[in-house]
Amino acid sequence: MSKADAVAVILLIGITMYAVFGGADFGAGLWSLLAGGGDRGRRPRELIDWAIGPVWEANHVWLIFVLVVLWTGFSSAFEAIFSTLFVPLSLAALGVVLRGAGFAFHHTARRARGRALAETLFGLASVLTPFFLGTVVGAIAGGRVPVGNATGDMWTSWLNTLSIVIGALFVATSAYLASVFLVSDARRAGAPDLERYFSTRALVAAVVTGALAAGGLVALHRDARYIFDGLTGDGLPLVIVSLLCGISVLVLLHLRVRRGARPLAVGAVAAVIWGWGVAQWPYLLPEKLTISDAAAPSATLTGLIVVFAVAVLVVVPAIGLLFTLAQRNLIEETSRPTLHH
Repeated sequence: MSKADAVAVILLIGITMYAVFGGADFGAGLWSLLAGGGDRGRRPRELIDWAIGPVWEANHVWLIFVLVVLWTGFSSAFEAIFSTLFVPLSLAALGVVLRGAGFAFHHTARRARGRALAETLFGLASVLTPFFLGTVVGAIAGGRVPVGNATGDMWTSWLNTLSIVIGALFVATSAYLASVFLVSDARRAGAPDLERYFSTRALVAAVVTGALAAGGLVALHRDARYIFDGLTGDGLPLVIVSLLCGISVLVLLHLRVRRGARPLAVGAVAAVIWGWGVAQWPYLLPEKLTISDAAAPSATLTGLIVVFAVAVLVVVPAIGLLFTLAQRNLIEETSRPTLHH
């Protein structure tokens, strides 16, 4: 494996981590938006706030990591993507900011109207951000991002069927991940009715995600044949693993067996991301820019690899500790909610 390929693998690791943990947070925002008003919506939102409160900002570490690795290791790809797809990327970034503001202010607003507005902002931004990120992936897959500074069309590059379907798929996948995670969080909080509540939503989200994935394959066959051929060729084993993991999650939820559902859901998402990576290899921009052609000088790639190794030793254990403390209810600010009817 060349240094450029190694850095590409590091980039894919960062994408996977953000898709899983950031995606689960975005999905939680969607369920908050759809929870409804009054007491019916209060209890699911209270569980969501309690579950994601300690970790939701930490997950943006992976987004920053991806941006830094792409910019440093593959600057020509970074230039092409961020100049052609400036609009959806800016909207996604705006969504991240508005989502954070909504989540923060709905805890501090004194009036009910202010809290409701902040909650709505949090929920809408949690939907729009993964959608626009998905349109970016669709534009890249469809070959609508040519090499160079702003050489692609700033609108049609991402306003097309493939991009919109993948954007919707990103939203549905986030909802699926979040609902599976929240089933476990409801058990941890001692709320069996909310276990059933989010289990039902996980089943619905899984069906919607599956339907959108099928639609995405049709769109890929038409507009991104290179990726389609890769997913049905070298990437097929990983796609099958993703499918099996997803089915296993549905079986466990149907049988009301919670143990194992969360890692299997993570596996389902991670496997399809890596299957996509295999399908797209050796390109960063399919059939336009290869990993080796876009790679930075050897010394820069070496520096990135060293930094990644240091991050594995320092950052990953710290984040792991944060998640462990949160899951074991050992963070004072996240004492178990009452969740009364």
